[in-house]
Amino acid sequence: MVKKAQLRSEISIIFLRLRRDKMAVFGLTVIGTLCLMAVLAPFLAPYPYEKQNLLIALEPPSLKHIFGTDEFGRDIFSRILYGSRISIVVAVGSSFISGIIGIVLGTIGGYFGKRIDYIVTTLIDVTWSFPTMLLALVFVAITGPSLRNVIIAIGVIYWAQYGRLIRSQVLSIREAEFIQASGAMGARHFHIILRHVLPNVIAPTIVLISLSMGYAITTEAMLSFLGVGTQPPMPSWGLILANGRNYMTNAPWITIFPGLVIFIVVLGFNLLGDGLRDALDPYLRE
Repeated sequence: MVKKAQLRSEISIIFLRLRRDKMAVFGLTVIGTLCLMAVLAPFLAPYPYEKQNLLIALEPPSLKHIFGTDEFGRDIFSRILYGSRISIVVAVGSSFISGIIGIVLGTIGGYFGKRIDYIVTTLIDVTWSFPTMLLALVFVAITGPSLRNVIIAIGVIYWAQYGRLIRSQVLSIREAEFIQASGAMGARHFHIILRHVLPNVIAPTIVLISLSMGYAITTEAMLSFLGVGTQPPMPSWGLILANGRNYMTNAPWITIFPGLVIFIVVLGFNLLGDGLRDALDPYLRE
């Protein structure tokens, strides 16, 4: 009961610090709006995202089409709303994959050290030695362009960030007295890792998750823009940008609005990540 009360108190303090950070609140508001857009897309979208009407193709923003229409007469606002679903799925799915791989390998390498740590650090260095977009392009080119493959590709190329962070945290934690005491009392390695090591690396992992979601959304948009990501007729933000690049002079709204949405959403994840870092890091607290 005492531990639960302490945990609730610590969480309330973290939320209080987070609420005082205006930029973090702004980021959280942006992410909350994104989630609402995804959930309520069928109710908020004034038109079906795939509905074509060539009679109103390249129509500028108006009361009927607040973000205008594309070259096929599709409502851009509706497509952006439904595109938020793709962005959330990519952000959550890829972060889950990269987080699992990075946490497992980083924990094993940092805790056991020696040859195991050498293998893990080598894998991290090899992964980081290649440009992330190049790795993603190669992976998607081999497996084929689809939303599922994009999620897997992003998850695989970003795992090294988690691995390096978790490994460095575990290296410092494993030398702590309570870890040494648990080992001396006969506790098994698996028990020590689950009970004592992983709970102490949650805070930096949460911060990295927030930041990596923004990277994932950007990467998916770039892959779709290049034509190897989400495929038509799915309304990916990057795909909308790609369709509008040929109409920059006479219909710039096709690229302006989805580009602006990507910018705001990624900014929101970054601001929230910075706020979480300040709220969770004891050395940065007041």
